[in-house]
Amino acid sequence: MALLDLWGNDRFELESKHVQQVIAFSGDGKLRDGSIGSVEFREYLHHIPSNLLSKYVDDCLQAPFTDSGLALQDIVNEIGRRLDFEVNPGRYRGNSNQPGHDGLWIDTNRYAIVIEVKTTDAYRIDLGTIASYRQVLARSNQLQLDASSMLIIVGRQDTGDLEAQIRGSRYAWDMRVISVDALLHMLKLKEEVEDPSLLKRIHDILIPHEFTRLDPIIEIAFAAVTDVKQEEIEVSHNDRPHKEKKSTPAAFHTECIARVEQQLKTSLLKHSRAMFRTVSTNTRVLCAVSRYHDKDKGFWFAFHPHQKKFLSDSEMALVAFGCGDANTLFLIPFEKFQKWLEHFNKTKLQDRFYWHVKIKKIGKLFMISSRAGTDDIEITKYKI
Repeated sequence: MALLDLWGNDRFELESKHVQQVIAFSGDGKLRDGSIGSVEFREYLHHIPSNLLSKYVDDCLQAPFTDSGLALQDIVNEIGRRLDFEVNPGRYRGNSNQPGHDGLWIDTNRYAIVIEVKTTDAYRIDLGTIASYRQVLARSNQLQLDASSMLIIVGRQDTGDLEAQIRGSRYAWDMRVISVDALLHMLKLKEEVEDPSLLKRIHDILIPHEFTRLDPIIEIAFAAVTDVKQEEIEVSHNDRPHKEKKSTPAAFHTECIARVEQQLKTSLLKHSRAMFRTVSTNTRVLCAVSRYHDKDKGFWFAFHPHQKKFLSDSEMALVAFGCGDANTLFLIPFEKFQKWLEHFNKTKLQDRFYWHVKIKKIGKLFMISSRAGTDDIEITKYKI
């Protein structure tokens, strides 16, 4: 049975396995260039949640095994994919005809980053060899030298010797180093924040800059805090019945998206805090949740333009609204939902706007409240 079939049939059993055991289930059980095992393992990585990627990184670094470095290479490239780079995996082992780089990450502006993955920096790395990969890729028109750089990703955070080695070399302006842990932190931030500009900031951090001016780093550091505070402001702006109790956002996305996956019979990957997609991106889901609001006697959601764009770029798109808990969950085709937007109230601020989605229960019916002069919209049939 293919590894991906095992994941679909008994994912909970597979989640408990060490990554070495997972690789043993992949094709011929070996990570080799062009092998079935490699193909199945990489495909499997596309489908699993990011917390498993983090677990597998720890497996490779804390309990290393034969080819753990090759497994780490594949996992790091998957992290790059989750950060919305176009990823071209490199070879496990280079040869005279093909460069031995570990991956090529390309952003939406076609800027290319040549990736080198190391489990440790305990020994001196030949920076010239890494730089030669970039030259070879440039000669084969896979990148442009003036729109590319190199990134060494190491499995430990103590990279002082490697940093000094890079600073003292002629590659100081073209090469950077980052730990796998830091890369995972970036992925977690991207998945927990709804700010659509955050991804560009993350990409910019991975590109060599002098950083005499620290604004880009500060913007990344405060992005999550700002995003959460903004959600609290939007929620509390709508619901102020008890001044002594500060409003806080609800948080049961995980339970809701599990029910959506069961309904759609497919796995969904986290794109941001509320946005999810299939591996192929053919199916996208916005999953918003709300606690009960005393003022409105119902549930309140903010729907943003960047979420509308995310859903519009998919062949199949749906919006899911969790009301109070995952047991009261509505799954609505976006094609239908977007036609209702003109009936909703809208808040316009200096730098953004959003639509209000207010769901109430009236008797046995569930309704979305519309602005004055328009009829409310019944959504009872969309409850799953």
